[in-house]
Amino acid sequence: MATLTKTDFNFPGQTAVYHGKVRDVYTLSNDLLVMVATDRISAFDVILPKGIPFKGQVLNQIASQFLEATADIVPNWRLATPDPMVTVGYRCEGFPVEMIIRGYLTGSAWREYAAGSRELCGVKLPDGMRENERFPQPIITPTTKAAEGHDENISREEIIAQGLVSREDYEQMEAYTRALFERGSSMAAEKGLILVDTKYEFGKRDGKVILIDEIHTPDSSRYFYADGYEERFEKGLPQRQLSKEFVRQWLIDHGFMGKEGQQVPEMTEEFCNEVSDRYIELYEHITGKPFEKAPEQNLSQRIADNVLNCLEQLNK
Repeated sequence: MATLTKTDFNFPGQTAVYHGKVRDVYTLSNDLLVMVATDRISAFDVILPKGIPFKGQVLNQIASQFLEATADIVPNWRLATPDPMVTVGYRCEGFPVEMIIRGYLTGSAWREYAAGSRELCGVKLPDGMRENERFPQPIITPTTKAAEGHDENISREEIIAQGLVSREDYEQMEAYTRALFERGSSMAAEKGLILVDTKYEFGKRDGKVILIDEIHTPDSSRYFYADGYEERFEKGLPQRQLSKEFVRQWLIDHGFMGKEGQQVPEMTEEFCNEVSDRYIELYEHITGKPFEKAPEQNLSQRIADNVLNCLEQLNK
């Protein structure tokens, strides 16, 4: 199956391009962004060597749906979704932090807790918690947004003290984060899922805090199946989940955690297709719609044509 792992577009008015871990972002006339969700996959802040079929389409279409469904809570950057793998929207000045919110003790937070830590990003954690246990209230554990390398945990107080974000803007981001998580959790519950944790990114445009990037996708979020959660938790069994965590676990099991000197294990075609199936499964669960695979042939040309048509419409 064809995958899109590299792009090299030249759109009208293009002033800059940024190739991220997963998305390639093209800036037009310093005012619009064309965000292409590629089929690249990253883990432990490392881009893995092979793409995952339809992953970009899954991420982009889920994000598009949730941006639309939460526009009443917080203004966001999105203007249009001209292609299954592309969103076009306003350019904003991004804040150098990511807002991570956790409803349950799992993933990296659990790994730190199990190692003895009782504080995460300035948030005190009680003794006696178990893996996958629900927090009494969701906790916000921000990270710095690194241009390269690993994002670093940081506290609310440090963010404000270092001047990374003003107190006023941070409090607004925090309020938006909690409201978005509540909406996302409610939408997930309707589909028999638990939104376990997720991240949001914000920027500023015309003096307002704006939601940017993607939301509630399997790259930025973790979901458990609600059915069986309690029973599995009581028995200390792993939760059935829809997220990228199983890719991280596969890498850990094969001796890779992104550390110096470690080699990425071979990603077979069978493994890549299995990951693709998991992404599609999440799409269908969270949206309640069957996934319609977009044509795989001439991906770059299809995207270019659709974006050009969109730009023409926006300029009318």
